[in-house]
Amino acid sequence: MSIKDEMEQIVGKKNVSDAEEDLRRYSHDLSLLPSGLPDVVVRPETSEQVAATVKWACTNNVPVVPVSSKEHFYGCTIPKQGGIVVDLSRMNKILEIDEYNRKVRIQAGVTWKQLAQALDKKGMRVIMPLLPHPERSVLTDWLEREVPTNTVYDYGEPMQSLEVVWPTGELFRTGSASVNGYPDSKSKGANPSGPGLDFYRFVQGAQGTMGIVTWTNLKIESKPKIDKVLFGAIDNLDRAQDFLYRILPRRIGQEVLLLNNVNLAAILADAWPDDFERLRAGLPAWTLIIVVSGLVRRPEEKVAYEMEFLDEVMRNEFKDITLTDNLPGFPGIGKKLLSLLRNPWPKKTYWKNQWKGASHSLFFIAKPSFTPLYLKIVGEIATAHGYDLKELGVYIQPIEHNRACHMEFDFFCDPECAVEKAAIKSINLKAAKELLNSGAFFTRPYGDLAAINYERAAGYTAALKRVKKLFDPNNIMNPGNLCF
Repeated sequence: MSIKDEMEQIVGKKNVSDAEEDLRRYSHDLSLLPSGLPDVVVRPETSEQVAATVKWACTNNVPVVPVSSKEHFYGCTIPKQGGIVVDLSRMNKILEIDEYNRKVRIQAGVTWKQLAQALDKKGMRVIMPLLPHPERSVLTDWLEREVPTNTVYDYGEPMQSLEVVWPTGELFRTGSASVNGYPDSKSKGANPSGPGLDFYRFVQGAQGTMGIVTWTNLKIESKPKIDKVLFGAIDNLDRAQDFLYRILPRRIGQEVLLLNNVNLAAILADAWPDDFERLRAGLPAWTLIIVVSGLVRRPEEKVAYEMEFLDEVMRNEFKDITLTDNLPGFPGIGKKLLSLLRNPWPKKTYWKNQWKGASHSLFFIAKPSFTPLYLKIVGEIATAHGYDLKELGVYIQPIEHNRACHMEFDFFCDPECAVEKAAIKSINLKAAKELLNSGAFFTRPYGDLAAINYERAAGYTAALKRVKKLFDPNNIMNPGNLCF
């Protein structure tokens, strides 16, 4: 029998397709990487169907590429060697909202829009990265280690226990979800670690090369009772980082981030292109955004304490930095921005694609004090390639109370212009090499950046390949990504 016939035996005839239009839909994404056609698309509905599909593929040495989102940005779901695309979008149930343990259990196909709306009805919210696409899979973004805008909690790891199908087709549960009787056990799957070895990080950042996660538990929080949005007009990035070094270790603020005028204008603009051009010209070079919030317990006192601390620090140590509840010339910006920060992107066209139709991002983890240097490096390389710096978006997200930060450069371009795309690809590669030489840490290397990173970590790469061989002896899981 053909691959299609075999898959129909597992998931049913209507859930398998090899029609050209369907295959082409999965052959590319919004990245700069070349396209690749799968042989067949499979849409399972249960974990057991996923396991049976992977087990068959392992036995017959057929590549498997897991997909759970409708939108992809980095090329990690493009079938580089054909095979089976396992589309998990039918597995879109919110299995449990546990308000007492502040967690939610979701399947792989649950989107940001779906989850945010469900939690809102319970007075809860999920911590999220900056303006996630409403049709993106929540699980996918956290597997890819997207960085949350919220700095006050240690939510670099929002995932807890999960269920995964290993490349051999074996179903496995991690953490306290592995105990007998789950999900009705007393532990409720709230502990991500153990018993024994900690497996839940094993699949993070693996781009689908180590297995297929079918559901996960995520941390959630109560919605704040009081919010106060503060803006700081910044022209000196060094001073802004010194200020964040001072306040964030004291757990000041809920969401805290820095956006340059291009990215903030792209986020706030309604009427294109006039509104965008007006905002870009009128906004400060950088805007520091701090949301001070009071949660369930004594919210007024919490907000008052944080505001008092901020006032004291600015008065005694940072007289050159002023925080206000609005930006001059932009009335109502606080209310609008708070709604954006707490929800998935609300419009049909994603914010990064509104201006020119597409964008490509270069991002990495940085020491906050190095961000001015990295801005200079990327700026010089972009200018040398003819890219106008007035069109470059930049986003800086503090991590772990500003112990580190996520730094992102967004290059906006016309998706139909081959010259622009080639220039941006060249900028990305050259900048990545220079940034690596200057201490930048690419924890999520995609496409061509993967080879650059893994070549510099020979021992790590060799160990990773040995582990991959143990879990995926036939190298069927998304081959061609990472160093496999």
